[in-house]
Amino acid sequence: MRATNGAARHKMIKRIKKLARGYHSGRHKMYRVICEALRRADVQAFASRKQKKRNFRSLWIRRISTGCRNYGITYSRLISGLQKADIRLDRKQLSELAIHQPEAFKDVIERAKAALAA
Repeated sequence: MRATNGAARHKMIKRIKKLARGYHSGRHKMYRVICEALRRADVQAFASRKQKKRNFRSLWIRRISTGCRNYGITYSRLISGLQKADIRLDRKQLSELAIHQPEAFKDVIERAKAALAA
């Protein structure tokens, strides 16, 4: 007969219960419920990491778009001009330029406009 309540089993359950600290009600007391809660938490954590990347990209795009409108060009035209001018700045870098170094951002926009005109 197989032993199911030995020291190793207690150690494993103790380790898993430690992960569920701060959970309410049965989610920190009952082993089966703890396992479900932890599994669901892992799924949500994974999805949230992906969502975070999407949220930041959309934030950068909004910042760049706002900066572009000040210089009379749309976001999509700027990106097209940057590709034609072979300027390889990602959206994070462009948004930082738009906020903290408007002169450098204006220079990038002028180069993109020149590439579009040519």
